[in-house]
Amino acid sequence: MQVLKFGGTSVASAENIQKSLAIVAQAAEKGPVVMVVSALGGTTDALINAGKAAAKGDASYRETLKQLAERHRMTLQELEPASEFMAEIHQAELAMQFNEATTLCNGVFALGELSNRTLDKLMSYGELASSLIVATVAGHHDVESVWVDARKLIRTNSRFGFAEVDMATTQKKTAIFKENHPQRLWIVPGFIAADAHGATTTLGRGGSDYTAALLAAALDAEKLEIWTDVSGMMTADPRLVRSARPIARISYQEAMELSHFGAKVLYPPTIQPVMQRGIPLWIKNTFAPNDYGTLVEVEPPRAATVVQGISSIGNLTLLNLEGSGMVGIPGFSKRLFAALARERINVILITQSSSEHSICVGVNAQDAAPAQVAVDEEFATEIAAGRIEPLRPEKDLAIVALVGENMKDHPGISGKLFGALGQNGVNIRAIAQGASEKNISTVIRAADVRKAINVLHEAFFEATKKQVNLFILGPGNVGSKLLEQLARQQPHLLEKLGLQVRVVAIANSRHCLVDENGLDLTAWPEELAQAPKQTLEEFTQLIISRNLRNSIFVDVTANPAAAGIYADLLAKSVAIVACNKVAASSDYAHYARLKSLSKEFNASYLFETNVGAALPIIGTLNDLTRSGDVVRRMEAVLSGTLNFVFNNYDGSRPFAEVVRQAQAEGYTEPDPRLDLSGSDVARKIIILAREAGQVMEMADIEIETFLPPACLAGDVEAFYIQMAAHEAHFKALYDAATTAGKRLKFVARYADGRAAVGLQQVAPGHDLYDLRGKDNVVLFNTDRYVDQPLVVKGAGAGAEVTASGVFADIIRAARL
Repeated sequence: MQVLKFGGTSVASAENIQKSLAIVAQAAEKGPVVMVVSALGGTTDALINAGKAAAKGDASYRETLKQLAERHRMTLQELEPASEFMAEIHQAELAMQFNEATTLCNGVFALGELSNRTLDKLMSYGELASSLIVATVAGHHDVESVWVDARKLIRTNSRFGFAEVDMATTQKKTAIFKENHPQRLWIVPGFIAADAHGATTTLGRGGSDYTAALLAAALDAEKLEIWTDVSGMMTADPRLVRSARPIARISYQEAMELSHFGAKVLYPPTIQPVMQRGIPLWIKNTFAPNDYGTLVEVEPPRAATVVQGISSIGNLTLLNLEGSGMVGIPGFSKRLFAALARERINVILITQSSSEHSICVGVNAQDAAPAQVAVDEEFATEIAAGRIEPLRPEKDLAIVALVGENMKDHPGISGKLFGALGQNGVNIRAIAQGASEKNISTVIRAADVRKAINVLHEAFFEATKKQVNLFILGPGNVGSKLLEQLARQQPHLLEKLGLQVRVVAIANSRHCLVDENGLDLTAWPEELAQAPKQTLEEFTQLIISRNLRNSIFVDVTANPAAAGIYADLLAKSVAIVACNKVAASSDYAHYARLKSLSKEFNASYLFETNVGAALPIIGTLNDLTRSGDVVRRMEAVLSGTLNFVFNNYDGSRPFAEVVRQAQAEGYTEPDPRLDLSGSDVARKIIILAREAGQVMEMADIEIETFLPPACLAGDVEAFYIQMAAHEAHFKALYDAATTAGKRLKFVARYADGRAAVGLQQVAPGHDLYDLRGKDNVVLFNTDRYVDQPLVVKGAGAGAEVTASGVFADIIRAARL
């Protein structure tokens, strides 16, 4: 005997019913079949609403029932032409069901009361009607069939709304019916049963699945198949995790754990009868019948993955009972759970501190208020005496659970779970793990569920792939080059590094272009111009509210306001990659706070391009200090702009013209005065000094400017005019150095806790003398590099080079 159950979506329309019957016909070729049928999708909720409306004196229930009757009539008519004589009889039988439902609701309307017993009777018409339709159509097929009223087979107590099954009586009744009915196909309404007096009862949530499991156990069936609209149980909810995949084979225990924690394909009571008999349970897709689905069995083959699935329960509230009066006093737990039981409140999760100072339970949010009242009343004496605190509910929470029998054999699973969540800023409010180690449950903010499940799915099921979400501010000269590089390298990053790098948002000072699935990096300039306007504050909230895993904010601007949002983002565990030097060179207290936030919230704060574009200057310095070396002295040319200018100025053409060339070729800041005044180099040396461990402010840097004061007044165009007017000054500087056989270099110096920047004449043989083009160089003298400095040298300016440095920081942040 085979038992096949079809859910509401599988019988929601005439077309779907035909598909379900085709599956049943194929199964019947292999042996007798019991077909358990749910109500047409949405029918049960409509019946409940009709009953509630009638109880409130709202006559709209009549229209609701009329629409339900018409829907079922039309479904049967599509399946069985109305011209046939038998069809009229079947239509009459169907109409009778809804006439009875209407009569029942008329009584409710008159009394103004809807009891659980009456509601059970009302809900039963959904399954009765759908199963009659299916039985009518099945009669036209070659398979000999019989419609069976489940109330004649399944006996329960009189607990209306969620009746408890009398399994012994159910088995006897089912066995007797089998002896008297040799038909190869039984069609049975799910969800409904009857008590000893013949009153209609229902089996609660997932009741049709339960009906199928009860009959499979009573008939000692070969297998139970649950036909639904998904291809089996999934490693995670596919609505939350796009890469979720079906679980081919799973144990009963694992399936029960996943079902308890929100995997809605199955409900825990469903599994009990067949689990006790060792009957295999298949979960199959009515709309993709050739898919393998999920086979639930007693001892499946050992899974290739340690974790079988990830599931979640939302709408959770934590109730925390705590107080010094609980320590060492027996009976508190018993009283707590007894108080909740009296209010029929289900406890979903329990944790208790080892000090016995507190007990924490998780309940459905709708049960929180009555639970609080019940517990506070139970412990009123202790609360009044100050031995226990009043119950404190924490709302808007959810449970995320890892499930897998193999977890007990693998150390480090909990550490991997906590590490993955911690790196993405998901705070854990409570933890529960059974001694069997089949389940590790964590309570988190409901708003973090999507991120948490994706992070854990990536960690446990997609070890070779990590999704990274970029929010890029400033698609200008450097930013546009960065986007070009990302577009070219996305396939390489996925194939070689396992990084799925997606640019989720691009923003400039006016507009913001957003696509959570990843922007098209070939069309963004045109799309950004047409995108909605957005302020920096709104962009910040966009990043925080999207709450995507492995988020990185990339600041490719020189905007002080942009640097001002770093702290808010780091506190939300959003990594920062900054080309912007403002934050790292701001007040030391702010710099130190950003570094501290980065550590506290496991969010990278990387700014390699602040000094030397893509040169590994800050990275080298960090490696030195982390390995215990001490930097004693630094000497550097840190401005590609100034090096380019002084390498190209020989007095044959105006100094201002050389500076214009540097700006045109993309070597300067948007305002070249930042470069030529020395303030940009001062920012760079203070960043290096701080990374070397020195507490230093910008006011501590001695800036020796070579520009006449008049050059720094007015706007950029005035700056060029004044440089041209002071050409003699610049020519004199060049001539003095040339006469001495030296070259002009703008040098940054750090030694003994002091720093300075200024124009110097560098003699031949010095490491700075032969520096060409736009190159930068840093000389590190440390406790280890005493006689000869450690030298980092190379191109230190240019949009392409700087973009590559930002790109490298993105990869570093993504791989941490």
